[in-house]
Amino acid sequence: MSEILSQLAHYFEYPFVRYAMIVGVLIALCSSLLGVTLVLKRFSFIGDGLSHVAFGALAVASAVGLTNEMIIVLPVTVISAVLLLRTGKNTKIKGDAAIAMISVGALALGYLVMNVFSTSSNVSGDVCSTLFGSTSILTLSRAEVLLCAVLSAVVILIFILFYNKIFAVTFDESFARATGVKAGVYNLLIAVITAVIIVLAMKLVGSLLISALVIFPALSAMRLFKSFKPVVIFSAAISVFCAAAGILISILAGTPVGSTVVAADIAAFGICWTLGAVRGR
Repeated sequence: MSEILSQLAHYFEYPFVRYAMIVGVLIALCSSLLGVTLVLKRFSFIGDGLSHVAFGALAVASAVGLTNEMIIVLPVTVISAVLLLRTGKNTKIKGDAAIAMISVGALALGYLVMNVFSTSSNVSGDVCSTLFGSTSILTLSRAEVLLCAVLSAVVILIFILFYNKIFAVTFDESFARATGVKAGVYNLLIAVITAVIIVLAMKLVGSLLISALVIFPALSAMRLFKSFKPVVIFSAAISVFCAAAGILISILAGTPVGSTVVAADIAAFGICWTLGAVRGR
């Protein structure tokens, strides 16, 4: 045990390890806060759809040779979140169909662009890294860490300031409208914040695994608690713990960062499900 601790202490002397830990924890925290709302609103797979949109935008940014991919990826994903919300209210295209349409379309177009216009000689490797996460979380610059910290702080601040409104829209949107709450505005706010989190999380777990950061902590908390606030608090705590544990394990064992973090979330869900079942008896 002491050998592992000394090894970890040695790794933390390197700035890139500290940067990865900071970004991973912030992404996990923001994902868990919005995850509870998305799960309760039966809109869990909006993260999956938006992650595929981000993949398509990332492919375009790579094809045109942009060094700062955020210039394209973030605006496109936010706009898609707004369109997804508007399309989901259309009587002809329901919410789940809209998510599937945008998700599959963006994924296919992104892969096509990466194959036709990519300047890299290892297209398959680039696609795999983008979809399932890569070691890019361990090559973050100080500017990228600062950008992630600022965006995460904005997300957390918005969630705290509008907590009561988000709570009302989550549980009973019709009643919230009747009491004067502008439900459409807050739904739009939730969608935009979710898009920002998706873009940030791509470096940690990749496009295909982002939904795990949104779903598993929320479901784990719901196995043990019934009230909204305890669920949100516990979801944030378990998400941060799993992200930190996953990053540390991946560094020590040499496993993929994103997959290891998701595996930690799955293990935590298994433990919470077992505890909830025992307490239920």
